[in-house]
Amino acid sequence: MIIFSDNEDALECDNSIKNLRAQLNLESNYEFHFSESSKKAKEKFFNLISTFNFFYLTITINKANLYGEGFKYPKSFYKYTCNLVFENAKPYINNATVIIDGSGSRKFKLELQSYLKKKINEKDSIKIKKVKIQQSHKNNLLQLADMVCGAITYSIKGKKDNNKYRRMISHREIYCQFWPKYNN
Repeated sequence: MIIFSDNEDALECDNSIKNLRAQLNLESNYEFHFSESSKKAKEKFFNLISTFNFFYLTITINKANLYGEGFKYPKSFYKYTCNLVFENAKPYINNATVIIDGSGSRKFKLELQSYLKKKINEKDSIKIKKVKIQQSHKNNLLQLADMVCGAITYSIKGKKDNNKYRRMISHREIYCQFWPKYNN
């Protein structure tokens, strides 16, 4: 989860990611994905975004180590995962507009919005005002979330320089959990 406390900071970051494509001679519709981006693109991307005023929380789930009936149902698993992230984000969000990557049906979007608001909003504090589902290829800040999650996941793999990108943004990290525990 990426958190901007100021909408202006989010817009500035969004525009800078857009401009980075031109600097890297990439197509204007190029989508930043950690697993598909070159080392040069990753370095430029993380150098750029590290200067913006945002924070992130992540929960990296090792699907291979999950067991139990509930994990066999994608919608239930998705809601459960969202709940884990948002419970940890509660102290950092207030009256938030949440944008989630996806192309789910209108029904699922409404179910998810209702679920999150019911679970996360408090009697005297509206933590989530609105939930939107957008496609990442149309939203630079969803691509930012993908790149951050990719850097975190990459950091737990036993490869040379595996922590490089995470270190570049470590000053933006609020919370990072690996569940269930990874065994390298």
